[in-house]
Amino acid sequence: MNGAAQRLHAALRARGATLAVAESLTGGLLAAELVAVPGASLTFRGSVTAYATDLKASVLGVDEGLLAVHGAVHPVVARQMAEGVRRLLGADYALATTGVAGPDPQDGQPVGAVHLALAGPAGTRVASPLLSGDRATIRQASVTASLELLLEHLAATGPSR
Repeated sequence: MNGAAQRLHAALRARGATLAVAESLTGGLLAAELVAVPGASLTFRGSVTAYATDLKASVLGVDEGLLAVHGAVHPVVARQMAEGVRRLLGADYALATTGVAGPDPQDGQPVGAVHLALAGPAGTRVASPLLSGDRATIRQASVTASLELLLEHLAATGPSR
């Protein structure tokens, strides 16, 4: 179990806030990490694993034109995934993951290109680290980086919503 997930749930509980996630690259790993924490149901609303590109549009509301031009590995796709799942699941905060875990490049993007988004009451932020390692390492690093993205935001904005 990830210590960051435990800290995140504690920070969300302190605010009376909830979280939803939209995953592509991580394929459910982020949600699994979150629900591994006892008491997760107090803050975690749920997740959408939209691995297929068309589901990003039909379920999460990602712009089809954006997907057609840039593919699924793009910072605006991550942004729209987070905003879409936040609306869809009625959460205060949402995280989204999209990227290339390998072994081959995708949509003209290299292995390790990752876009992580955080949507919340104050807007949406995207982080785009270039990660290295094998497929499993990139996926797990994306989970950890997503959790840290929201933890850093909550620490910077203080204890209340």
